[in-house]
Amino acid sequence: MRVVIQRVTHASVTINGQIKSAIQQGLLVLVGIEDADSNEDIVWLSNKIVNLRIFDDADHVPNISVKDCNGDILLVSQFTLHASTKKGNRPSYIKASKPPVAVPLYEQLIQQLTADLGKPVYTGEFGADMKVALLNDGPVTIVIDSRNRE
Repeated sequence: MRVVIQRVTHASVTINGQIKSAIQQGLLVLVGIEDADSNEDIVWLSNKIVNLRIFDDADHVPNISVKDCNGDILLVSQFTLHASTKKGNRPSYIKASKPPVAVPLYEQLIQQLTADLGKPVYTGEFGADMKVALLNDGPVTIVIDSRNRE
């Protein structure tokens, strides 16, 4: 699984002109799923996301997690995170999982994040044409790939 995590002051997902989900302070998490992903990746990644200390404490030091500051998470599926640009100028998405594999893993990630955060996680809609709006706070943007646990 590959995620792009953005610390936001607010973020929302709109589908067909209707706001599906919106959060204030928290994390916008874009997730790309590949066939090799497993429950182990979900558990590891959820723990990492919920406990990343990227929110400022009273001394303006990034020392607080989204869980500690009672922030929200907006999780949006994005298969283009697995784009390969090695050949030519048209990205290949061959590594991105197709819905029969990706949807159950996406739903498991929602459940794991909800359990680890201790409250519901907001989402987009898998496979929908979504308009994502956000105000990145910092800016803080972190990319994590469960295949490369650095």
